[in-house]
Amino acid sequence: MMARPTTKNDLIQAGNDGYKKMIDLLDSIPNEEVDSNFTFDVENEKQAHWTRDKNLRDVLIHLYEWHQLLLNWVKANQAGEAKQFLKEGYNWKSYGAMNIEFWEKHQTTSYENARDLLAESHQQVMDLEEGFSNEELFSKNVFLWVGGSTLGSYFVSATSSHYEWAAKKIKKFKKSL
Repeated sequence: MMARPTTKNDLIQAGNDGYKKMIDLLDSIPNEEVDSNFTFDVENEKQAHWTRDKNLRDVLIHLYEWHQLLLNWVKANQAGEAKQFLKEGYNWKSYGAMNIEFWEKHQTTSYENARDLLAESHQQVMDLEEGFSNEELFSKNVFLWVGGSTLGSYFVSATSSHYEWAAKKIKKFKKSL
């Protein structure tokens, strides 16, 4: 596990490295298995995502939808439209239900399409990140709409730390094959 990025360069490196590692893992899964449902044991896992995500597509779509949250949040607020990070109607106590909504929305999305969507949104997030200075990303109170955190921490959550989370699931799936 990498140290949490604290500079723009580290942020970009961690995002791209985490993405590549995850894609390499996906590429190591036999083609005939990419649509298979997870069969690994989740009995001892406490977090809801272990029972929510049933296959690789679900994991990729989760990442994609969190990219959309970040992209929409930053773009709206930069344009002067006050918008919260999470989808309208959700907060940090209820975001599990939002994740279920994302899951439901994509039950007909193919694995290949999920991969394409994620590749595109990863690039959009990296491009967006590129447009901010180190200070804008990692100093507090630069943007009022970010609240008490840093903008960079939102990018970390939507990229490198989320990719690590996904890689763990993909590894567990691969091991179960």
